[in-house]
Amino acid sequence: METKQRGPKLRWRVVFFILGIILLFAGYFAYRVYSAVRIRPMGAGPAGPAIAAEPFTKQWLDKPVVFIGLGDSITRGLGAPGNLTYFPLLLHNDDAFYRDMAGKDLSRVLTIDSYRNYAQDYTVSREHIDRQLAKIPPYDDSVHGIIVLTSGGNDLIHDYGRSAPQDGAMYGCTYKQALVWCENLKSRLDTLLNGLMQKFPGGCDIFFANIYDPTDGVGDPHTIGLPRWRSSTKVLALANQKIAELCDKYPNVHLVDIHSAFLGHGIHCDEFWRKHYRRDDPHYWYYTNLEDPNLRGFDAVRRLFLQQMVAVFAKDISDIPQSAL
Repeated sequence: METKQRGPKLRWRVVFFILGIILLFAGYFAYRVYSAVRIRPMGAGPAGPAIAAEPFTKQWLDKPVVFIGLGDSITRGLGAPGNLTYFPLLLHNDDAFYRDMAGKDLSRVLTIDSYRNYAQDYTVSREHIDRQLAKIPPYDDSVHGIIVLTSGGNDLIHDYGRSAPQDGAMYGCTYKQALVWCENLKSRLDTLLNGLMQKFPGGCDIFFANIYDPTDGVGDPHTIGLPRWRSSTKVLALANQKIAELCDKYPNVHLVDIHSAFLGHGIHCDEFWRKHYRRDDPHYWYYTNLEDPNLRGFDAVRRLFLQQMVAVFAKDISDIPQSAL
């Protein structure tokens, strides 16, 4: 009886299996390189929510206003020309550049006594207390303060895994570590908010943006060349929860939800199979450093802040229908 020779077939199967593994890893490596270097579509035109014109037809407050910016590079304006970042656009819209927003700025509805942007690039919450809050003078009770604030984001992402995670530079931390460090972050932000309120005995309103997610909720910063951080989305959600708790704690601190609005405009913006894909605007709203908005992103941030300000200061115009863009 003849015995079938299986040796050569088995060897070829092993060869094909090894080649398959090599091709799989090569494909993954190519995808990682492609994701890290590809230029994502940014689109054109207005970005963010529509803003009605009607709330800007009457004065919002009957006392002078001091307008202040505080926090990190989002408020300072890294990522776009200086006059087209969100802080100056809130004060004075560029009517030639954003025609649909003509007449929809704070200069139309408030008497701005003075304004100043104290925000600095690459700063964390502790520096916002020590370096920025300390520079703000106490104001007379005849004025009302309006403060726009972005703080906490750099406490999470610094220093992008180049060193071991720690309180104030959490990148790469576990969720267990974040439970303690995010509570510490909340305490620092609470100190900052109370310090701001003390500067304005005549009252103030603080508009506090939460932290957006450039990975669109996927939690894969490693696909663009950063170190892997398995707990990134859970830690981000925890930090945003702490910010929301502070906004709930004080009636004059108002949450500006940039996190929800920016989902679908990050590194997966053009991938239609993703949960947060934005069919109406599948474009990238971030700058090249991934930390800050780009030109359209700043337009969106401006509109989100302004939308919340309308809700706070123009409540009596609730029966007027919203205008379209």
